[in-house]
Order: sequence, then C-alpha cells, then structure tokens
Amino acid sequence: MSLKVTILGCHSATPRTSAHPTSQLLEIQNRFFLIDCGEGTQVQLRKYKIKFSKIKHIFISHLHGDHIFGLIGLISTFRLLNRNAKLHVYGPKGIKEFIVTQLRLSHSFAGYPIEFHELISKESELIYEDEKVTVHTIPLSHRIYTNGFLFREKIGERKLNISAIKKHSEIEICDYQNLKNGNDYQLENGEIIPNENLTSNPLKPLSYAFCSDTSYKEDIVPIIKNVDLLYHETTFLNDKKDLAKTTKHSTALQAAKIAKLANVDKLIIGHYSSRYKDIEAFKTEAQEVFHNTELAIEGKTFEL
Repeated sequence: MSLKVTILGCHSATPRTSAHPTSQLLEIQNRFFLIDCGEGTQVQLRKYKIKFSKIKHIFISHLHGDHIFGLIGLISTFRLLNRNAKLHVYGPKGIKEFIVTQLRLSHSFAGYPIEFHELISKESELIYEDEKVTVHTIPLSHRIYTNGFLFREKIGERKLNISAIKKHSEIEICDYQNLKNGNDYQLENGEIIPNENLTSNPLKPLSYAFCSDTSYKEDIVPIIKNVDLLYHETTFLNDKKDLAKTTKHSTALQAAKIAKLANVDKLIIGHYSSRYKDIEAFKTEAQEVFHNTELAIEGKTFEL
C-alpha cells in the first residue's frame, strides 16, 4: 500500500514566475492520476521529472481557467511525444467541447484516443474503479459546477503466515492464493483450519480526498470521513471571510473545521490568493483548529 501526492501548482487565479495554479499528481497503487491542470502544468511535470507517459487518467474539478487552461497544451504535447495509449479525462459536462473545439480551430489532432467522462451529478458517484483503486466525486459548492475527488485503495490480500502454514504439510504453494483471498483450509481428514490461523490482516487501505474550489460545506464530511490525507482549498484567511462567502471560496479556518469534523489524519491547504505575501499565516490560522496541517508548496510531496 502506498500513496504519494506531488504538488505541481497551488495558487489561485493568474500564474506567476514563482506561483502556478492548481495541479497535483497522485501516485496510488502504481497508478498516476493528474488532478486539475492549470496553466503551465506540463512545465511543472518536467521540472519535477514526472514521465508524461505514466499519466492515463486526468481529473478536472471544474472549468475555471486556473484549473484547466493547461490541459489543451498537455494533450497536444502528448501527441508530439508520439503517445499511443488512451487518455481518460474526467470533468464537468462541456469539457469535451472545450478540448475538441480548440483542437478543431487550431487544425490540430490528438493522434491517440481520448475518452471523456463528463460529470453532471450533484451527488457523490463512483467514476473510476479497477482491481485496486476507486474514485468517487465529492460535490462542492462553487460559482460553477465543481467536484472534488476521493481516491481509495481497495482492501488488499491477506498476508500469509508462513511459519503457521509450514506446520501443515498438506498446504502447498498452489493453495496460497486461496488463503490470501481469505478462505479457510480443509485438511484431508476434514478438519477446517480457520484462515486467521494461517494469515494476518492486510494493510489498512489508504485514501486521499481532493477538495478544490468551494465554499464552506459541511455536508461533504460524511464522504471524506476518516481519510488519511485531505487537500482543501484555502483562498483566504479569516480576515476575508465575507469575500470568501461572496466568491464561494474557503478560509484556512474553515478548511481546518472540515478536517476536524471529518476526523482526517492530515490536512493540506492551498490555492492561496496572491494578496497574501506570507503563506505561513494560512498554516498558523488552520492549526488553531486542526494541528496536523501542512502547506501545499510547489514541488513538495506528501507520502504515506
């Protein structure tokens, strides 16, 4: 079990030489998921030595420019790198038109298959699943339709207790997978050996919740309850809570309240407004409510 988040961009609105808009790369169970794709994302991917070919799934929270304007450039670069693998793009309804129109008007083409998964539901829904990972949406409250994303590992196989297994000569290597799957073992004399006598519990599945632009929204708490790692936007400090309400963003204090209510293990905050020159103030404010808070900083990784 492993989970790693790399911050590619963590500021709001316009990109600057030292401040890039939202984008993250999540590595979970050897899958590489790009989350949001603000302007300059592909440059950040190169800067932090992330191989483009590993990205097969991109999740876009909403269609504001600081979360999507880097996507068309990345898609075009994939073609220049002779990509053949299918790309899956998950985002609000309209994202396909947004990309296809730019390709058409610029007389460009991808040259590889792109499958768009357009989202419209205002309820949490499963949008991705394979044998090891699931992804659900987290409905948020912003000025336009917006989702966060909840990434969870599935419960893994049970761990073999080899010393206990070797006490029973009838158990062969070909039986190991059944034991990993949680099955009991029946000896030739009919005796049943409980699985828990031959194996131990699998490692705890890890989870990551990404909450993009949103006003304070307590009804997301049941969705993200007990996650290991939560990213929650904090565009403003509490001195601008009225502006946060008007623009449907959150303060550091509000993000910390969500983290505390959801009983998460660790909180990452980001999406800082450029009006603040000292982002340490965000951490100070959040830690008044939720101590285990860290700042999103470009190039920083959070690994479990």
